[in-house]
Amino acid sequence: MSSINWSSSDLQAFAALVQTRHFTRAAERCHLSQSAFSQKIRRLESMVGVRLFERSTRQVSLTPEGEQLSREVLRIERELQQALGQLSDLAGLRAGRVAVAALPSIAAVWLPQLLARWRALHPQVTLTLHDSLAHVGLALLREGKVDLALTAGGDLREFETELLRTEPYWLVCPGGHRLAARRRVHWADLAGEEVIQLARSSSVRQQLDRLAAAQVLRSSPLEVEQLATLAALVRAGLGVSLVPELTLFHFRGPGLAAVPLAEPELTRPLWLARRKGQALSVAAQAFRGLLLEAVSASS
Repeated sequence: MSSINWSSSDLQAFAALVQTRHFTRAAERCHLSQSAFSQKIRRLESMVGVRLFERSTRQVSLTPEGEQLSREVLRIERELQQALGQLSDLAGLRAGRVAVAALPSIAAVWLPQLLARWRALHPQVTLTLHDSLAHVGLALLREGKVDLALTAGGDLREFETELLRTEPYWLVCPGGHRLAARRRVHWADLAGEEVIQLARSSSVRQQLDRLAAAQVLRSSPLEVEQLATLAALVRAGLGVSLVPELTLFHFRGPGLAAVPLAEPELTRPLWLARRKGQALSVAAQAFRGLLLEAVSASS
């Protein structure tokens, strides 16, 4: 079967004649002379190998084959208009969706106000948030289940990244601890202290492990996944811990103290990651812009 190549102007000419049933008016609608329009219709009929219109001195009517084609062309036209309307809504942020993965500390500290502002600005765009550890968030990004990941660890070489900020670490200890009243602490101050560690899958633990050979932290046998658990263990006097600044809201209660760690080599980089070579949707671009604006304003 040979290919029939109708252009968009061919479809418009056919639809104009179907709707007007008049060659002169259809030609005017298509900005063609009547003779050029008539030649176009004859050429279309020649390409399909069947008459589409019956002509008489008074009227133009569709043949049965023309009726069938008319139904399909009008359906295509409606679907195209619907698709263009949907695309316009996406471009104007009147529809769409964006999915974001974020470390729990980022999700708890940075994002609530940002999400509230997003909802006020773009109430018709669905934003999905996954608060997860670094390796889970990056897996979601890799699998295409989220558009962006706010992370601090893991192997980021396969992604396109933007550094948002670096944050310092703090010592958290019981309120009555010998270091609780210090203005800052150094590695040497931690000599002999049992340091309760987070799980090895956490970005915090991975970063501390990279420094362990040089700083020889004395790790406690206690190892936890949840910061709430870590706070309870420290409050009970079972050890101290080192945590990044964004997590400090877990350690603000009674019986706990937080002291800045004055060791510049230990900072946590916070990254915005996306898949390489893949364009962001309009909604994802808008969220990225709002995030960068918020980060810049809080610096």
